[in-house]
Amino acid sequence: MNAPTALTALLSQAAEPARLREIPYNYTSFSDREIVMRLLGERGWTLLQSLRDERRTGRSARMLYEVLGDIWVVQRNPYLVDDLLDNPRRRGQLVEALNHRLGEVGKRRTPELDAQRDALVGELSTLVARAIADFDAMFRDVAALRRKATRAFRRLTAKDNIKFDGLSRVAHVTDATDWRVEYPFVVLCPDTEAEMALLVKGCIELGLTIIPRGGGTGYTGGAIPLTWN
Repeated sequence: MNAPTALTALLSQAAEPARLREIPYNYTSFSDREIVMRLLGERGWTLLQSLRDERRTGRSARMLYEVLGDIWVVQRNPYLVDDLLDNPRRRGQLVEALNHRLGEVGKRRTPELDAQRDALVGELSTLVARAIADFDAMFRDVAALRRKATRAFRRLTAKDNIKFDGLSRVAHVTDATDWRVEYPFVVLCPDTEAEMALLVKGCIELGLTIIPRGGGTGYTGGAIPLTWN
């Protein structure tokens, strides 16, 4: 039986450390810093760090993190990406909700109380607005590139060998390292060696990065996509 711990000892213990993750819906191995750097750039992370210790109620910060969390959870889930590609109306509603939440943050700004701090909040809000616009544009870019790639590859191999579906992309996102950076734009499964040369040429013409893959059992990360295209 363990000896009881004195109440005074419990009360004197240091407070719990600050949460390492404040961005919601983040089921990935990426930290808040890595996500912010990807979505807002290094300047965005610097601004967040500067404002973190000056929070009053924290509500605006939570709303900003929710915006980033919504963007991140979609970008990291190819099934959600496919669903929103197929449903422009639903995608528009999501983007509208993201902009609305950012607008609510703007309503809480108080330049008359601290102009310098408000300028930082304004700069951060601009970066988040740009991230939302980029998120919206991503779907149009992906849809356009898929159509273009489909037309090009259909002349070179069978339709079933051109895989944009979520399952194929998830199955080829990593190897035995289980290191996940970006999902591949498309998975190509040629039937013959002759098709391979033509598909390589087609990928180069489309500006796509080519990642040869065998069984995906390597431990060096050589088969892991580092960019989405």
